[in-house]
Amino acid sequence: MSDATLQLYHRQGRRNALLVGVLGLAALAALLLDLVTGPAGLPLAETLRALTGGEVARGTRVIVWDVRLPVACMALLVGAALALAGAEMQTVLENPLAEPFTLGVSSSAALGAAVAIVLGLTLPGLPAVWSVSGNAFLFALGALALLQLLGRIRGGGPEVLILFGVALNFTAAALLSLLQFVASADALQQLVFWTMGSLASAQWPGVVMIGVVLALAVPFSFRAAWKLTALRLGEDQAKSFGVDVAGLRRWTLLRVSLLAASAVSMVGVIGFVGLAGPHIARMLVGENHRVFLPASILTGALVMSLASTLSKTLVPGVLLPVGLVTSLIGLPIFFALILRGRRR
Repeated sequence: MSDATLQLYHRQGRRNALLVGVLGLAALAALLLDLVTGPAGLPLAETLRALTGGEVARGTRVIVWDVRLPVACMALLVGAALALAGAEMQTVLENPLAEPFTLGVSSSAALGAAVAIVLGLTLPGLPAVWSVSGNAFLFALGALALLQLLGRIRGGGPEVLILFGVALNFTAAALLSLLQFVASADALQQLVFWTMGSLASAQWPGVVMIGVVLALAVPFSFRAAWKLTALRLGEDQAKSFGVDVAGLRRWTLLRVSLLAASAVSMVGVIGFVGLAGPHIARMLVGENHRVFLPASILTGALVMSLASTLSKTLVPGVLLPVGLVTSLIGLPIFFALILRGRRR
């Protein structure tokens, strides 16, 4: 390797590290913006005093710690989980359109929530407050287990998994529509709001659960980064490097299912983030997964935090479902980024 090539490689590495740092700072700024946004206008200085244990009114402390901070942290973690899941799925399925919706994980989670809301069927012994989330998580994991089984029967290639995922997506959507048709007015309203995605019911136990899932999944994702980078060169090329492609795909999809199921079970169906977050990160830092994966995590967190803020400010006095915001506001931005990248 020539000196010029080495210098270019190191320059690109420094640039990518800087971009990841900027994304981290932007995500932190979005978190603070989410905290100071809401019906009870709180200045940034007062919010920071409440966070750091300074002298503030008791009502302010309750608003910051019990109302806004769980929602802001949930938005950050859900965005990170969905973007990481989408980044890994796009690589192992060799499809730029892959995300948790592609394999029917999100639609299956919505079906599980509908079974709990409309029919009242849930896991025995599960507290009522966790019935909807527990069902959603169980159905999402069941969907992936079914896909893994069908994929093994038919060879387990990415095309097979995607086709089975699309079929599962339509099946879950049809069953969900059937439950909506027979649901009572109250159950239908709750179900429709849940399928739009909402952070309104975010609480600390849910935040901790998603945080634990992320903490467990991220080290394994980063450890597999070089294998995922090799897979981007093609399946045959990855095998020539000694990568067990079938095992890599199997374990990656297991991580993806845990990430997507935990996120969707807590806040409902959230579109756009798992698809666009990785694409935006890829435009910024390229295909090296040692940089691409953390950039995807931070991009997803940033997008979701901004969507949480917009859900409280777009219509004064109304808290919009965050899933609507990510789709209505995020998709035009995503299209603009794609067109800009093509012109370049």
